Amino acid sequence: MKTVSIREPVSAAFRRLLAGQHHDPFEVLGCHRQGAGWQVRALLPAVSEVELVLADGTLPMERLAGSDLFTCTLTGTTMPRYQLRWRGAAGEWVQSEDPYRFGPTVGDLDLHLFGEGRHHHAYRVLGAHCCEHEGVRGVRFATWAPNARRVSVVGDFNQWHGLRHAMRARGLSGVWELFIPGLLPGEKYKFELCDAQGALQLKADPYGNRFEMRPATAAIVCPPSDFEWTDQAWLARRASWDWQHAPISIYEFHPSSWRRSPGGGFLNFRDMAPLLADYVHELGFTHVELLPITEHPLDDSWGYQTTGYFAPSQRFGSPDDFRFFVDLLHSRGIGVILDWVPAHFPKDAHALARFDGTALYEHEDPRRGEHADWGTLIFNFGRNEVKNFLLASANYWLEEFHLDGLRVDAVASMLYLDYSRNPGEWEPNRYGGRENLEAIDFLRELNALTHGEHPGTLTIAEESTAWPQVTRPTWVGGLGFSMKWNMGWMHDTLDYMAHEPVYRQYHHDQLTFGLMYAFSENFLLPFSHDEVVHGKRSLLGRMPGDQWQRFANLRLLYTYLYTYPGAKLMFMGCELGEPGEWRHQGELSWDLLSQAPHKGLQQLVGDLNRLYRDEPSLHRNGFDGAGFEWIDCHDSTQSVLSYLRWDGADFHVVVLNFTPVVRSDYRIGVPRAGRYREVLNSDSRFYGGGDVGSGPDIASEPTAWMGRRDSVSLTLPPLGGIVLKCVEQDK
Repeated sequence: MKTVSIREPVSAAFRRLLAGQHHDPFEVLGCHRQGAGWQVRALLPAVSEVELVLADGTLPMERLAGSDLFTCTLTGTTMPRYQLRWRGAAGEWVQSEDPYRFGPTVGDLDLHLFGEGRHHHAYRVLGAHCCEHEGVRGVRFATWAPNARRVSVVGDFNQWHGLRHAMRARGLSGVWELFIPGLLPGEKYKFELCDAQGALQLKADPYGNRFEMRPATAAIVCPPSDFEWTDQAWLARRASWDWQHAPISIYEFHPSSWRRSPGGGFLNFRDMAPLLADYVHELGFTHVELLPITEHPLDDSWGYQTTGYFAPSQRFGSPDDFRFFVDLLHSRGIGVILDWVPAHFPKDAHALARFDGTALYEHEDPRRGEHADWGTLIFNFGRNEVKNFLLASANYWLEEFHLDGLRVDAVASMLYLDYSRNPGEWEPNRYGGRENLEAIDFLRELNALTHGEHPGTLTIAEESTAWPQVTRPTWVGGLGFSMKWNMGWMHDTLDYMAHEPVYRQYHHDQLTFGLMYAFSENFLLPFSHDEVVHGKRSLLGRMPGDQWQRFANLRLLYTYLYTYPGAKLMFMGCELGEPGEWRHQGELSWDLLSQAPHKGLQQLVGDLNRLYRDEPSLHRNGFDGAGFEWIDCHDSTQSVLSYLRWDGADFHVVVLNFTPVVRSDYRIGVPRAGRYREVLNSDSRFYGGGDVGSGPDIASEPTAWMGRRDSVSLTLPPLGGIVLKCVEQDK
């Protein structure tokens, strides 16, 4: 083949291009004016010959000496319309459009908003998107790597060669982009970067919508979704939902280990959806909460070391499979919440860590940029583009998948610069304090975005400290979350229940102290996955005594949970009475339901959910002190608690006996004379109990007690809780 010498004005750019360090390959490649004509240049490694295909025939392109750069000169006053045709190493001919004859695909407004951290739909701009550009179908790619010397799109379609599809940098925005004509959905791809130090890195797309099955890590080009949603009525109701006065009972589950396929593999979302919907609907939960299903490479992380912030995990199918899952649960009246992890990310070399050779998404200083305990990196919340990445991710899940809320993981680790650090291992903020000011601003923006753009959705903070106003509006200085996990109540309660009943009288304050702060936030009461792992034992395993006492204690605990103020959360398997810790590599022990104590416990959970949902006094004022009143919180000697749950003039009476002793003629004051009905007894034979109680109906007596004019005499079941309702008031 004939070769020619490169012209001098192009030589510097040519050398940078072939060295793989040109920020704008369009300066050299594509069609350029040359004198009275045009010159077309194409960089095509590993090909033997190239032709220019025009409307009236073909012209051979000449190889520039010692390179893979081909050129052809044309005459004419207007830019020619052409395609490239080349012969590969195997001798086959390939014809396609030239990527370098197309203009930019990312608009200046998009770049401006992204740079300011205000592009809530950045996922529609960055990443890979099938589209039509300048009349040609293909895929547009864009990524943010401000310190890279060169960024390329690589995949099977170009033999993973980094010089085939080099991207162009868009000014000082740090965004690189390229439109590749003719590319189809399903192609695997990554970004090859010549990083700030000149080293080559192969990175997964931070904005990728779908990835290969782990351990492979390439992203997959997704077609635009054509999924037909049927949940319009659900979304309309949600937008005006008065969630602060509604029942919220969440079934937290891990998709990998809730159920497995008959062969032991993971269930696809489409197969999982009807099974889960039937089960959760039967048990009466209002919502499900998925442990993180954002793409992650390590099963043992349970999803908490996320690498794909815009992609449902390939373990369970495609993005549309997940849409089907959400849509079907909505059709059954069940909301869907996602566990979302903006606090940290893994150090995996293929993902976000030192993405362009610098600490881009993370802090450079390990005092701010690393969680030593977790072996992960911390997002730089003060950087607009990083903040935008996370805000767009939150918006993506709520908008594209119609999710009903986000449980935000590890909020405490975000709020404090000295979280899990010794003196000297952290850097104070600009005022000398330990508060992470940038993270605080991010969380407020997150909640303003989600509540503003998606009315009725929930944000739930896993926050374990006394940080004030976590669930108060941002305009009064709060963080703006809908709810906060009540970790103090959970730890005090489980610690109390672990004591042998004979010693509980000395720890009575662990049950009563929580009401001192119960309405300072909108609290959710969590018996989560964290409480059944790492040697903590299962909830059943924590209960003292013989088998009968352990099950009675657990039934009592759940009765306390469902009658205490606040929303509810229960991790899968707790409703079965799993005897051992959660096994994330297997599935729940469904065979336990053939045993009466376990089946009875499951029945109790269902009845508690239904009672909680059906009776407004048990849920309408769950975040308001007007909904709770002690009858007696001082009976530590007998380890009995009694209280009222109110909704206006309606109320329920709750009495809990935390000892294995039957309390006969136990008298409590009641607010109204009349006939009371036992609407739930955790010691019922239907739940595996001994059926000890006061009978279905109890008449009050005009005996003053506990400062009330009327009272009732009860028989309290051992290690049991009862709920009473006034069904007939005396005239």
